[in-house]
Amino acid sequence: MSFSEDPDLQPILFGLFLSMYLVTVLGNLLIILVVSSDPHLHTPVYFFLSNLSLADIGFISTTVPNMIVNIQTHNDVISYVGCLTQVSFFAIFVCMDFMLLTVMAYDRCPRNIQAQNLTRVSEFLLMSFSEDPDLQPILFVLFLCMYLVTILGNLLIILAVCSDSHLHTPMYFFLSNLSLADIGFISTTVPNMIVNIQTHNDIISYEGCLTQMSLFTILVCMDYMLLSVMAYDRFVAICHPLRYPVIMNPRLCGFLILGSFLLSLLDSQLHNLMILKVTSFKDVEISNFYCDPSELLNLSCSHNFSDDFAKYVLIAIYGLFPISGILFSYYKIISSILRIPSSGGKYKAFSTCGSHLSVFCLFLGTGFAVYFGSAVSHSPRKDAVASVMYTVVTPMLNPFIYSLRNRDIKSALRRLQIRTV
Repeated sequence: MSFSEDPDLQPILFGLFLSMYLVTVLGNLLIILVVSSDPHLHTPVYFFLSNLSLADIGFISTTVPNMIVNIQTHNDVISYVGCLTQVSFFAIFVCMDFMLLTVMAYDRCPRNIQAQNLTRVSEFLLMSFSEDPDLQPILFVLFLCMYLVTILGNLLIILAVCSDSHLHTPMYFFLSNLSLADIGFISTTVPNMIVNIQTHNDIISYEGCLTQMSLFTILVCMDYMLLSVMAYDRFVAICHPLRYPVIMNPRLCGFLILGSFLLSLLDSQLHNLMILKVTSFKDVEISNFYCDPSELLNLSCSHNFSDDFAKYVLIAIYGLFPISGILFSYYKIISSILRIPSSGGKYKAFSTCGSHLSVFCLFLGTGFAVYFGSAVSHSPRKDAVASVMYTVVTPMLNPFIYSLRNRDIKSALRRLQIRTV
């Protein structure tokens, strides 16, 4: 819907909404910059305030820029995929605002204000890959190239899906969301690591560590949830092809994305509560290049059985359940494929889920190497290499796996190249 059809009023509306948007973004960015740069504001209340400002920027950015473009171009049409994406992000940021306001109210509780004074750690020391000055420029260029390749590859997947009407299906809608999650996943760790290599400074503030841990947990969990949703989508497509359009309707697709995010957000907040109740740490050196929740819990002076129990319960719920769902989906898929009489039909059916299966195996294999390998091997360097495979290499390879094995994506990328040229 447009605000007004009056051509004389539209420039005024354009200027008004553009000014309001810029003031909102600038004001919230100033709060984030002030909180990040001033050590006196490195307290929980301002940590939550900066996250609220970040959520407000995302909240207004889901609607107003599109509205401004519509006013300027006199075009109020939005694509099906664009509408679903806008609904998803709008629901995410509205819910995020409510959750943060609740957390900030809990933070202001007098009992918690008193407990905040017990925290004696203001910063942590992350592990560096190498102290050799000759090797650090090579590592800097290597990780920078891997990061840029990952961002570009996943952005191309998103652009191809959004711009090509042939890919406006649930399968590619979930794929574009997975690419978006991968961009966020790698962006929580690698840019900070690149800056640390370049500046020879591995220190991260307590609030910065909490922020990185929160975002990392959300996006890792989001990846697992999306892979589970994509497995279910392939199960319906192969086992119930005639009912596929009815079952995988737009409402269910949007609900699955929103549910995945809310479960990921809950997982992150539970980890945050476990860390925030820690009053002191026995060491400030983290045996990894990013703030991993498990590493922080191991450094806690008050580490006890209840923390371990809560950690393993979360792993069981957020790890085993999605993995079990994926394995069950593929059990049903393989059973259905084996009943297809022709070999050509079997190949065509399996090719639709081959890319997803490859990504799932890569993600699961590197994840097990990080979290179960560290329990066997007590070498921080080996654990760091496994973490690089998990947090850097996996998101980088995902676009290549989907683009090389999927004819639709390759065709869409060629059409996108023709349109841009």
